[in-house]
Amino acid sequence: MRRVPAHDAPEAPQRGHASTASEFRAVDFARMTAAADWAPLLADVDAVVNLVGIFRETATQRFDVLHRAAPQALFDACQRQGVRLVVQMSALGADEHALTDFHRSKRSADQHLLGLGIDAAVLQPSLVFGADGTSAQLFCALATLPCLALPGGGRQPVQPVHVDDVAQAIVALLAQWGGEAPWRCGRLALVGPAPMPLAGYLDALRHGLGLRGKAWLLPLPRALARAVMPLAERASGGVLGRDALTMLEQGNVADPSGLARVLGRPPLAVTAFIPPGLRSALRAQALQRWIHPLLRWSVAFVWIVTAAVSLGLYPVADSYALLARAGVPPALQPLALYGAALLDLVFGVLCVLPRRPRWLWLAQIALILGYTAIISVRLPEFWLHPYGPLSKNVPMLAVLWWLHLTEERAWTTSR
Repeated sequence: MRRVPAHDAPEAPQRGHASTASEFRAVDFARMTAAADWAPLLADVDAVVNLVGIFRETATQRFDVLHRAAPQALFDACQRQGVRLVVQMSALGADEHALTDFHRSKRSADQHLLGLGIDAAVLQPSLVFGADGTSAQLFCALATLPCLALPGGGRQPVQPVHVDDVAQAIVALLAQWGGEAPWRCGRLALVGPAPMPLAGYLDALRHGLGLRGKAWLLPLPRALARAVMPLAERASGGVLGRDALTMLEQGNVADPSGLARVLGRPPLAVTAFIPPGLRSALRAQALQRWIHPLLRWSVAFVWIVTAAVSLGLYPVADSYALLARAGVPPALQPLALYGAALLDLVFGVLCVLPRRPRWLWLAQIALILGYTAIISVRLPEFWLHPYGPLSKNVPMLAVLWWLHLTEERAWTTSR
């Protein structure tokens, strides 16, 4: 019985294998750094596929442990337990020219595996596109932007591969192993049919999402691109960063013929990555990824500017006069003016915090409705003001309600 990845389980019976993918055994990869740790999990296992990896280190997840020490221990255990085939998911660029810790740690495990003398395949994917993948969602979001600032104008060559081709390649290797397999041992590049510039990849995704025209391209000099990478890394959740730029500049292309032999067909082209049935949903998801923060910062700008104006940029005497016309007694006018200004400032700051209180958008809606009601009763002429100070509250309320509905919530077992 061969074990196959859960992603490939539906195909296993069609290929004559019994799947145990529904059997999950939780392990802390960071603690599995000795061959003895893996031995109990490898009983009656013919093949092992290692898909564990990280793109950015954290305090508890380190490249050296997750990419080198733990996999090497797993591979040693596979050799001792008589596992007959090991498939290791590495990365294109994890070779003797590796420049990043990510690539170097992957290469260390790859070399160790290939030196054990067991049947092994080291898979080296380029950029992998999957509709539910973090990097693919980021690239789709970038593709929908009206303006793209790309390092070097986006001329770096890439060769994206679809996740379905990656999954089918793994299943094919398992199915073909032991027979007339076209790829029995060594490294196998998982790449699309042809290289293309990064800007071309984004343009292809843009058209695949159903958007017309091209984005305005703003080339970023290399020095400037590296300077802004820390900000890009933070904004992208770690997908973009200096290491990502280094790997991009190093090149991400290879010969697709090996993958074509394993699949029995050419790999999917970028133009086939987004099926028509998913186009609308992926486009909406991609647009929301950058429109949501754009609207948050826009709302924050309104509140902060309003606070600054109320705190003194607008003549205080004129502010008191407006408060008097609204029915605020003179003794309470300073409290009303500066209290409201501070509340506006708090709202503005809360809008841009990474973790925002759940009541934030509803509280702003309530405040604006309150202001609108009071002014409508006490100062109704503002509805007829040529600058529309009250009518502009309507789109503001719509934006706040949309932000409330689309705000991501932390997942818990209580919901």
